[in-house]
Amino acid sequence: MGYIRAEKILPQEIIELIQQYVDGENIYIPKKSGNRVKWGTKTNTKHELEDRNNRIFNDYLNGMSINDLSAKYFLSEKSIQRIVCNFRHTSELYTDKIK
Repeated sequence: MGYIRAEKILPQEIIELIQQYVDGENIYIPKKSGNRVKWGTKTNTKHELEDRNNRIFNDYLNGMSINDLSAKYFLSEKSIQRIVCNFRHTSELYTDKIK
């Protein structure tokens, strides 16, 4: 993320007011809460991770061990366990709604 020089977009009075708090430092001004977007909505990363996690869980259901999954997907065993646990929890919630 780049930055924009304050003097290009802010009136001098606002710059002087900000300088009372931070003088010559970089600051981050967050977006308004209504303008925020959820993580992964601008890229395919979220979708790609969901697909990968689905494949991991399907491989697990088809008998692959946590150790083998860890090697296949280049993730720690703890990460594989977390993914499997999340899918188990989600599928339990889903099957409870069907009953």
